[in-house]
Amino acid sequence: MNSEEKNQNIATSQESDGHDTHALHHRHQKPEYILDTINTNNYVLHAKDEPNSSNNDNKTDPDFEVDSHIENKSVSKEACDLELGQVVSGSESESKQNDSSGGEEERKKSVFKSLGFIDRFLYIWIFLAMAVGIIIGNFVPNTGHALEKGKFVGVAVPIAIGLILMIYPILCNIEYEVLHHVFAQKKIWTQLAFSLFVNWIIGPFLMMALAWAFLPDKPELREGLILVGLARCIAMVLIWNGLAGGDSHYGAILVSVNSILQMILYAPYSLLLIKVISRSETEFIFSYSDIAKSVGVFLGIPLAAGLVTRFGFRRLVGANWYDNVFMEWMGTLSLIGLLFVILVLFASQGERVVDQIVSVVRVAAPMFCYFNLIFFSTLAVSYKMNFGYKLSVTQSFTASSNNFELAIAIAVATFGHDSNQALAATVGPLMEVPCLLGLVYVVRYIGTRKNWND
Repeated sequence: MNSEEKNQNIATSQESDGHDTHALHHRHQKPEYILDTINTNNYVLHAKDEPNSSNNDNKTDPDFEVDSHIENKSVSKEACDLELGQVVSGSESESKQNDSSGGEEERKKSVFKSLGFIDRFLYIWIFLAMAVGIIIGNFVPNTGHALEKGKFVGVAVPIAIGLILMIYPILCNIEYEVLHHVFAQKKIWTQLAFSLFVNWIIGPFLMMALAWAFLPDKPELREGLILVGLARCIAMVLIWNGLAGGDSHYGAILVSVNSILQMILYAPYSLLLIKVISRSETEFIFSYSDIAKSVGVFLGIPLAAGLVTRFGFRRLVGANWYDNVFMEWMGTLSLIGLLFVILVLFASQGERVVDQIVSVVRVAAPMFCYFNLIFFSTLAVSYKMNFGYKLSVTQSFTASSNNFELAIAIAVATFGHDSNQALAATVGPLMEVPCLLGLVYVVRYIGTRKNWND
């Protein structure tokens, strides 16, 4: 063997030793692959070493496909063992995207989608219920007075029954048995903190600001608007959240938290915004018992019934029949309850709305701005914070929905049935229903168009 060949063998041996040392080093480190966008069709993986982890250097060129809508997401070692700098072709990515987007689009559908005909034309049924209610209220004598005769915690009995029927089926479908796993996740506390900030700081002060901007010369209507802005939704928000494909478990958690805070904060918060900041000259006293009763009835009754049904009736009839047959029937009941509430609301207030159309329009303008401003701002922030589609939808509808039954009950009990404060509170649901129904379709369109994942 000549000297040239000896030198070559030595170099080869050193190179091999170097690779072995390199491989041994990497057996104690697990790279975290970070996905960065190269352009619209190509992606590259870079590695970020983490100590005390194992690595397999043998797999260097597996087939791998990535959703083209994912950006800056960590890809686990178990999911892929890509050579550093490997570029994933656009054709492979596009194929995977199509499969993934189909699943995501399915998850964005309404939870009532199995109802087919009812859900597909829900906006028609709602607007028909509104129109029929206004016609009945104006052309059938004494409709409003008849519907308002019986009161249950300050709300007309038909409306109270409709609200309970509307919420009860949704609370039957919550998987209470897994909620403790939800609370065990750290991210839920970030979600809750964000929601509390939007619901109890941004929401009420935004409504007060809009009330002053649109109604500087109408203090009584302003006060009614402030009462609506303070009443965080605990009922109808579950309907909007379900229709838009939001997270039902997280929605139930937010509703429960807002209910507790409402009983504690509603009265002092109202005094702060109306008497201290707005310097109202109207004398009034809020009753904590009225607030507690309203929350207890419209959340407590359907929640208790939902728990009994979920843990008792489901065990009796079997999980399969309960989930696939019974809950489909209950979904129909929930939407019927919604349409009934809308019909009765517009029938009971239709005559008054027409008689005071100028005041109604003036109150409706700031409410329209409120619903859209708080919904889209919350949605945008949630999107930037990578909350995912379902959680972002739930956050946005919780922030923009209001507990109109509580606002009406408090306005009537405090200022009287014929007061302007009660009128402003009544306009709340009349504006909320069409606005948030429209937002359901808008957010579903945005989610599909942007291929927004969970």
